[in-house]
Amino acid sequence: MRRRSGPALLVALLAALLAAAAGCAAWYGLTVASRSAGAQVSSAPVEQRVIAVHRSAEGTSDPRGALDAYAATVRGLLPLPGAEPVLGVVADMTYTDPGRESVTSGLPAAYRDGFCDHAKLTGACPAAADQAALSVEAARRLKLKVGDTFRVRSATSDTMLPFRVSALYEPIDPDGPWWSDELFRSRGSLDPFFTSLDTFAQPSLIRQAYAWDVVVPLPLLRGDGGYDLNSVVNAAAPKFAAAQLDLVAPTGALVDRVRAERLAVARGVAVALGQVAVLGWFAVGLAGRLTGRERRTDAALLKLRGSTARGVLRLAVGQHLLPLVVGGAAGWAAGVLLAWPLAGGTPVRAEWWPALLLSLGLVLVVLAVALVVLVAVDAVQQRAPVAVLLRRVPSSRRDWRAGVVDLALIALAAGAAFQARSGGGGLGVVAPALVALAVGLLLARLLRRVADRVGAVALRAGRIRLGLTAVRVSRQPGTDRVFALVAVTVAMLALTLGTNAAARADRVVRAQVELGAPRVLTVAAASRTELLHAVRRADPTGRYAMAAVVDTGGSPPVLAVDSSRLAAVATWRSEYGPVDALTGARAPAAPPLITGDRLTVAVTSERRTGTLLGAVLQHEGTGRGVRVDFRDLRPGASTATVAVPACAVAPGCRLVGWELFSPQGSDAGGITIRSLSQPSGTVLDAARLGDVRLWRGDFASPAVRIAARAGGLTLGTAPGGATKVAVVDSPLPLPVVLAGPPPSTWAFDDSAIGRLGDPATPVRVAATASVLPAIGGPGVLIDLDAARRVAGDSDQGGSLQVWLTGDAPAAVVDAIGLPVLADRTTAGRSAILAAEGSVVTTRFTLFAVAVAALIAAALIALAAAVDREPQLEHLRALRAQGLPRRIALGTAYAGAGAVALAGLAGGLVAAVVTRPVAAVTAPPFPDGWRVIPPPGALGPAALAAAAGIAAAVLGVTAWLSVRRLRGELS
Repeated sequence: MRRRSGPALLVALLAALLAAAAGCAAWYGLTVASRSAGAQVSSAPVEQRVIAVHRSAEGTSDPRGALDAYAATVRGLLPLPGAEPVLGVVADMTYTDPGRESVTSGLPAAYRDGFCDHAKLTGACPAAADQAALSVEAARRLKLKVGDTFRVRSATSDTMLPFRVSALYEPIDPDGPWWSDELFRSRGSLDPFFTSLDTFAQPSLIRQAYAWDVVVPLPLLRGDGGYDLNSVVNAAAPKFAAAQLDLVAPTGALVDRVRAERLAVARGVAVALGQVAVLGWFAVGLAGRLTGRERRTDAALLKLRGSTARGVLRLAVGQHLLPLVVGGAAGWAAGVLLAWPLAGGTPVRAEWWPALLLSLGLVLVVLAVALVVLVAVDAVQQRAPVAVLLRRVPSSRRDWRAGVVDLALIALAAGAAFQARSGGGGLGVVAPALVALAVGLLLARLLRRVADRVGAVALRAGRIRLGLTAVRVSRQPGTDRVFALVAVTVAMLALTLGTNAAARADRVVRAQVELGAPRVLTVAAASRTELLHAVRRADPTGRYAMAAVVDTGGSPPVLAVDSSRLAAVATWRSEYGPVDALTGARAPAAPPLITGDRLTVAVTSERRTGTLLGAVLQHEGTGRGVRVDFRDLRPGASTATVAVPACAVAPGCRLVGWELFSPQGSDAGGITIRSLSQPSGTVLDAARLGDVRLWRGDFASPAVRIAARAGGLTLGTAPGGATKVAVVDSPLPLPVVLAGPPPSTWAFDDSAIGRLGDPATPVRVAATASVLPAIGGPGVLIDLDAARRVAGDSDQGGSLQVWLTGDAPAAVVDAIGLPVLADRTTAGRSAILAAEGSVVTTRFTLFAVAVAALIAAALIALAAAVDREPQLEHLRALRAQGLPRRIALGTAYAGAGAVALAGLAGGLVAAVVTRPVAAVTAPPFPDGWRVIPPPGALGPAALAAAAGIAAAVLGVTAWLSVRRLRGELS
């Protein structure tokens, strides 16, 4: 080994690289698995992280002692290390209106530990048995304020208990874990009032409900140290039933998802480690073959001296064992140290020893397999006769066993590719590596044939340097295998870089589709009109903000947007259809806004009795409906004035429509509206009122009692009926962008949507799309302003949102002035997706590919080191025959670089072939989301990056491997 130190050191380097990958795998996998599981827990609904236990109990004079005893009982049945439960008690109470004894409401009394720390109080925290904190909503409905008194009675007693309102409360975090127990929220009645625990010592509170709630600690939900929460809960459930306790533990689904996340991480790390391990074992076997020349001589000499086959192998094992042990120990330490920055931390403390033992076990396994491979290679070679073992010239006979192995690998790659194209699973997960290997083996055979022909032709033509280089490539043993290994490594590098880039782009695309804009606020507003007004007031130019409503409750789902701002604010994609599809439609000019505090109408009535005419208005700032009645309109020409103080508040009201009523028994004559005016001027004159384009009836019945003609708008009714007419201030039918197939109810051209205040609002398809933002599937895109005008003051439902550009100033966001329920960004959503188990292994996959590249480089260096002495003798002989030193050195450099360069080119070809054959795409999302087709997994950037990295690593290795020849070649 001292005489063969160069090859031995390179074998040790291969062992170190394998051990580093194995040692890093365990440490990295457990670290990111805990982090991914923690992200899954953090993003889960709070209800899935809380375990509650309830029990009906009798009243007691010592409620504190009873609660503590109850907590001890639960703790004994369900031990949760590190958990901090919250105790509470609730009693059903009834509130009676003092002025109306027959009017009662449920008003539960409640106590819960830490109430005053989890509520915003206006007043003092209740500290005595007669003090109570009412919710703001309950106080509003009961018309109570701080300092007032009220009386309630228990559901099981007639005794009235007096309480003084010491405070009004609002939950600080209503969606947080403290408020998750439904016992302490409104259950169809008023919100509970909170009081001191001493209240529950009252003898009249016979029936009470105890509550024990705990937020399960993160380590238990993550399963740190192998903790199985589901097993603990399932084992405790019969005990709770026997103790007549109601156990509510919705954590099962979350724990299952956490377990799936951990398995996804383990699967990703295992696949990456398996690929680099197989590649490393292949390299180790090839290294054993390349370094076996000297050992074959040793074996021949031992055989001549009568040594047994076992003794010969024992000598070979001794030469392999030391480099493997030294390299493995160094690689294990390096792998554990590299895992720390690679994973961005260490495993949780409970998993340090398992991580350490697992990493050591993996290192021992990969090194044991490497030793078996080396011994097997030596055993095959040393079976040859002594004369063959002493030969220094390679045999010209081809080894048929290599051909059989190649055919088996190609068949295996074909089966893996079939499984990958059929949906994955089985060998499909390693199909890219196997297909790349098959392509590399085919190219290796082609390389030897081409090099042999090129060498012969070049030598005959006098091209000495090219001829000698080609002959060396074609005749040097193991060159084809080194080429195949380099090609596979380069192909896997290109495919890994490409799939990672595609996955990153796919996550960004999903975030953009799910949100629709770089930043989306979910807000609370009284109406769509208030939302639209608030956004337009905050951003008058339409540069940064846009109002939107996502309504997934209808069929089809509806996305309503302020289409005039869509192009500027939304992250628009071609799959959504034309961005300006909704902006081309025109509607009649809307009547001017009503900004005064009075309205005057002039009519001509053909009736013999007084008439009631109603006007429907809507405030353009709040969306609140304002209905006014013009009463006792006399027969003939008359005017009437009503007060509309709400419309004097900026920005004013718009006219939605008219309503004419005919009481039962009245005549059904018509009434003509001639003008509508406000103190500042005319809103509608006779000409506008007589414009037929400005009016419509409802969409479900014919407008036979509405006539717009010269002189005004005429309405008529049947006796006992009513006629409604609406202003047309939006394009009709409403233009929409349709994604997916039309609903089954859209027959012929009769397309309608039932979510706009009318069960049959007509629409027309202005454009089609394959998908819509925020909806992510079939649905329609509609203009928000047009939709809310058609709907009037009807509640249309949906999630009210504000879409913002990425550079929206904070001043614009603050100026919107609506309560923000959620604030999401595409970057944040993409980061959440990146924390999933199938993604967090990306760094290790890149690390494994880097290790594979270093293994390929080490193998090239090993091949050069083994061939150095024979090559030096060969070149010296040629120099003695007159070959110039310049050509000899050029041949040496070209020979070392030819395999690396050919492997680089072959790897790029293998990557290009593998991508479609093995169906390589961006990794699928765990939940199966595939609204937008995934991006390509092998672009020019990935190929260029792989070529650059491989050229740098392999080129430097080839140069260093030949450098020593320069000084030795005279």
